[in-house]
Amino acid sequence: MKLIIAYIQPEALNEVKQALYEIEVYKLSITNAMGCGQQKGFHETYRGADIEVNLLKKVRLEIAVNDGYVESTTDAIIKGARTGKIGDGKIFVLDLPECIRIRTGEKGTEAIG
Repeated sequence: MKLIIAYIQPEALNEVKQALYEIEVYKLSITNAMGCGQQKGFHETYRGADIEVNLLKKVRLEIAVNDGYVESTTDAIIKGARTGKIGDGKIFVLDLPECIRIRTGEKGTEAIG
């Protein structure tokens, strides 16, 4: 089992969700996030003052999948989020030692579904 965490541009969310639905991955958590990477933010003038904005809006996706779905899930995220420009995002794949479905008590790969 793996936990896939992806940071993407907010405007790419619908495309990423559609790509995930096409490969029948429906269970995901989405959180608004702020961060910076190679983009390093931008400068903005507000009431005559120069302001450096270095935390940009991002969307964080968390998807728990069984081992057989890792590659297809990451490929779907890339397909939906890639523009070829700096700031497209990052994907992290972590080991998930345990998963328990609260409603039924199922554990492991059966709990992920």
